[in-house]
Amino acid sequence: MLCDLGADVVKVEPPDGDVTRYWGKEIANIPGYFHQQNAGKRNICIDMRAKGAAGLIKELVADVDIVIENYRPGVMSKHGVGYDELKIINPKLVMLSISGFGQQGPESGRPAFAPVIHAEAGLIHRSAHRSQQPRHDLPLSVADTNASLHGLVGVLAAIIMRDRTGLGQHIDIAMIDSTMATDDQIHYDLEKSWDTGPLGEEIFETPFGAVLLSTDFRLFFRVLTSQMGLQDPSVTGMTLAEKIAARRDAVGSYIQTLDSAEKFGKVMTALNIPWAEVRNAEFIQEQVTVKARGSIVQIDDRNGGTRPITQSPYRFSAADSGVRGPASHRGEHNSEVLTEWLNKPQTDVDTLLDNGVLLFEDGWRPKGA
Repeated sequence: MLCDLGADVVKVEPPDGDVTRYWGKEIANIPGYFHQQNAGKRNICIDMRAKGAAGLIKELVADVDIVIENYRPGVMSKHGVGYDELKIINPKLVMLSISGFGQQGPESGRPAFAPVIHAEAGLIHRSAHRSQQPRHDLPLSVADTNASLHGLVGVLAAIIMRDRTGLGQHIDIAMIDSTMATDDQIHYDLEKSWDTGPLGEEIFETPFGAVLLSTDFRLFFRVLTSQMGLQDPSVTGMTLAEKIAARRDAVGSYIQTLDSAEKFGKVMTALNIPWAEVRNAEFIQEQVTVKARGSIVQIDDRNGGTRPITQSPYRFSAADSGVRGPASHRGEHNSEVLTEWLNKPQTDVDTLLDNGVLLFEDGWRPKGA
């Protein structure tokens, strides 16, 4: 996100490579997941166990605005590059640390990926309870993306504060905090008040595919009978359960008469009912708004073609943002970054390579390395 907004972002990758390099379709030795999360960043590869590695990190940090890390608490300090060490070098530094359970506390050392937080924060239980299906993880990494979004907000706020005070600071973001803070349903759990919430969204199968109605069924039935002439099938003597079943059958039958998206949309617009086609994301580029706004763009795949990626969601009135290039090979910009940022001569870069401080991807030697 920072890269899309114009920052010069350098990813420091470990010798064994980022774990996300194992996930997704591989093009030019760059898998899809890694590509999605690292497009536009430059990349250097440093072995933090090598002699001189901590010194190199400190050189890089001396003139940067932001450092972001998501090791478990204590790992950065173990290598001599924790916030307490780095702020001495650069008092204006804003450092963001993202971890599963925070920098302090009884579980601070506990490893966590998104599914761990989904389970601990109650999301998996809630999903199973609502759907009456066996427990399973969510189909996206909510805990990861929420932590990164809250981290970005915290970083930008700290940058604004630094403009006033001249000092940076350390930001502690816990994935579990971010997940709960972004959970707009958690008050029902905390207050044991699920019976006071709205009915769940309705999904109907239609002749042209599944549709979701974001409305209370009771309201939907009322507007169908008052505005579209639907007859109430309930009769005196029915139990409440029988009445509800009869009304649902009537609504289902009516929906089957709306045999195209155009016809369905026209009725929902007349009733002012929000609705959506239940899409397979494989075909998301065909969605009208996605296509019109360029929400998916094609960028260089580094193999003579292009590959799709999500565009920056920010639309400014007086500035530009957007994906600035493809993802990098591991260690691709070792020489470029060190010569540009630190004015190191190539001979020094070569020495760091020879000493095992800098590394690069097997079979792919970066220019100048």
